[in-house]
Amino acid sequence: MIHSDRENPLIGPKNIIRGLVILLIILSIGTIGFMLIEDWNLLDSLYMTVITITTVGFREVRDVSPTGRIFTIFIIFSGMGIIAYILGIVAQAMVDFQIRALIGRRKLGFKIRSLKNHYIICGFGRIGNIIARELNTSKISLVVIDNSPEAKQSLENEEIPFINDDATSEDILIEAGIERAKGLISVVASDADNLFITMSARGLNPSVYILARAAEEHTEKKLLRGGADRVVMPYLIGGQKMAQTIIKPAVTDFLEFIVHNREISLEMEELVVDEKSSLKGASLIDSGIRQNMDIIIIAIRKKNNEMKFNPSSQTRIESGDTLISLGKSNDLQELAAILAG
Repeated sequence: MIHSDRENPLIGPKNIIRGLVILLIILSIGTIGFMLIEDWNLLDSLYMTVITITTVGFREVRDVSPTGRIFTIFIIFSGMGIIAYILGIVAQAMVDFQIRALIGRRKLGFKIRSLKNHYIICGFGRIGNIIARELNTSKISLVVIDNSPEAKQSLENEEIPFINDDATSEDILIEAGIERAKGLISVVASDADNLFITMSARGLNPSVYILARAAEEHTEKKLLRGGADRVVMPYLIGGQKMAQTIIKPAVTDFLEFIVHNREISLEMEELVVDEKSSLKGASLIDSGIRQNMDIIIIAIRKKNNEMKFNPSSQTRIESGDTLISLGKSNDLQELAAILAG
């Protein structure tokens, strides 16, 4: 949520507490005064004080003596002042809230319009929430589209750019910057909505990378035909992972340890070979990647998307290749710089 740099001094907690304390003091003075001057009981005295301060115009509880009338005039002027003060604080708080919300929406809209090469996440349920947090942690620009009030509150708290609206609307996708986006991730609950979002996004930006979620296996082909580059079925992946945990627990623990444990120094990255890289054309054994940087090349994805697992030492590095690498963070950054030329 966007906050102003300076808080309004009128609606500070101290002033609100001060106003309530003064009101209680006037109520106490008025009640005690009527009890002493008019010899009324506690309830009648309190009631007379309340209707006098609020100027509601009800009749007097009993006949009031001349001294009581003078005291009532004092209570009226004192009460009117403090009531006006409290109402002013309430009104100012409401106006300030509206202004902050308006400024926040404008700043948020400007931030979304300035995004480029970002990712759009459609849906902020259990899966969308995880994806958004992972991308946000990795400092990847993103904007979330979701129309639920709960998602709005959560996104405001986490300071993630968002649009609280329907992701199936082309106007909303345009507002999210689909024409400037690098990728779109559609993970709303309905397969039909994911298909509609995929088709709309592909029509608005033919080059955008689209990752879609499917709950049913028969939906996968429809999403691919509709324009999705990749389709993920969480239930299928979850089931396979649970089975592999039983069949190959050590392998599963190793992969979980490498991919999800942020406390260890080892990371797995995919590094693209640029045309200008000094390692272009070199074999793995001559590149010095394993010897000098202590990095293991697990696989190489060629430009034609052919995947070579556990490549031999004689495998040559070509421009456009993607090296699936395992090593320490600083070593991977050094290799990324070399491969980028």
